[in-house]
Amino acid sequence: MPIIVNIDVMLARRKMQSKELAEKLEITPANLSILKTGKAKGIRFDTLEAICKILDCQPGDILEYVSE
Repeated sequence: MPIIVNIDVMLARRKMQSKELAEKLEITPANLSILKTGKAKGIRFDTLEAICKILDCQPGDILEYVSE
């Protein structure tokens, strides 16, 4: 898949654990894992906005396009 999800990178930069992010987003750790691994078919803009707000980053820091 040409879209890479860099949530793990941002979590490491912010010294935050996945569990803490999931709690702040009010989603299950399993659903966050689906996002992190790129297995999700899509992401809602309000979820992306919340991730960016919590991690103090831009959507481009989370999502990356790599041509195949």
